[in-house]
Amino acid sequence: MPVFTCSGMRFQFSWNRSNTPTQQSKQKVKSTILRALELGINHIETAYGYGTSEEEIGSVIKNLPRNSFILQTKVSPRKDVNEFLKRIEESLKLLHVDYLDLFAIHGINNEELLSYTLQKGGCLEAVLKLKKQGLVRHVGFSTHGSTDIILKAVKSGVFDFINLHWYYIFQDNWPVILEANKRNMGVLIISPNDKGGKLYDPPEKLRKLTSPLSPMIFNDLFCLSRHEVSTLSIGAAKPADYDEHIKALSFYEQRRDLISPIVERLKSEFSTILGKEWAATWKEGLPHWYETPGNINIPVILYLWNLARAYDMTEYGKMRFNLMGNADHWFPGNKPDFLDKFDFSECLKKSPHAHLIPSILKEAYSLLSGQEVRRLGGKSESV
Repeated sequence: MPVFTCSGMRFQFSWNRSNTPTQQSKQKVKSTILRALELGINHIETAYGYGTSEEEIGSVIKNLPRNSFILQTKVSPRKDVNEFLKRIEESLKLLHVDYLDLFAIHGINNEELLSYTLQKGGCLEAVLKLKKQGLVRHVGFSTHGSTDIILKAVKSGVFDFINLHWYYIFQDNWPVILEANKRNMGVLIISPNDKGGKLYDPPEKLRKLTSPLSPMIFNDLFCLSRHEVSTLSIGAAKPADYDEHIKALSFYEQRRDLISPIVERLKSEFSTILGKEWAATWKEGLPHWYETPGNINIPVILYLWNLARAYDMTEYGKMRFNLMGNADHWFPGNKPDFLDKFDFSECLKKSPHAHLIPSILKEAYSLLSGQEVRRLGGKSESV
């Protein structure tokens, strides 16, 4: 596996699989994939839920030697296992291959989807039969779920690799990575540039805080400084999107010396702007979104408010904030509309900041609300 991978989420023609890609889109996908291979980025990763991505990737790789790339696709778990298997069959046909190097059960984000996967006669059992037939080489899963759900999946001991979120601004899943490493699982970090902070368009304050590195290069080196991390998924939309990441590798040998002072600067700014006590304890005693009146996702809202206040990451915060209520299990819970209707005293009784949080939620709503966003690819399948 290369340290960077070619993700097929951003360069496809349409999120609707039934649409026919244009010649221009096909050429863009081809040039992006060929540039990746030229750079040694030979892991190509896509999903059934990425619209026309599989079709467009398939039209390129069918003309390449099969041993010149490592191919991964993903299909979401279904209650109906036959429907799940039909989707895998369709993916194989569109990709023009007779086996997948890596197959991930896509989006084990809650207990229900974990059950669809692990139960007797479920999706995992079906995939393992495909593995015996040689149609799949390695089986893993992807997730946007909470750390406790992800740990359950990892501790089941049945997976070869995991695709998950972990980067500088979101490190909650580190215990999962350690557990996966103990089990010799591959660890692929998804969306380190987009969900990792819109680092392709960072605020000026973040640029200054990560200087002399760009925020994107800093984040690459931060992730790759941990030997437990196998690879970072690069959602390129065009060939030039790889350039900044390749530049990061020129600093690879110096990575620990370079990132240490930046990490201290970021931590110091966070504490200075938000206060040492808040910085150290804001997560303590917070309820899950489903334990909150109105299913308000208090931990995520506070997290986004923190980033906007400390690092001027307001645009990133708006992007994520306005997904709430529109992204199903991929980004659960609601944003704080009609706050005055709810009493949070009971659900916040374990928080040392219970007296402050309602006013912060109001401030976050004022700062981050705007046009609602729908999850790319819809509610049923996404990255």
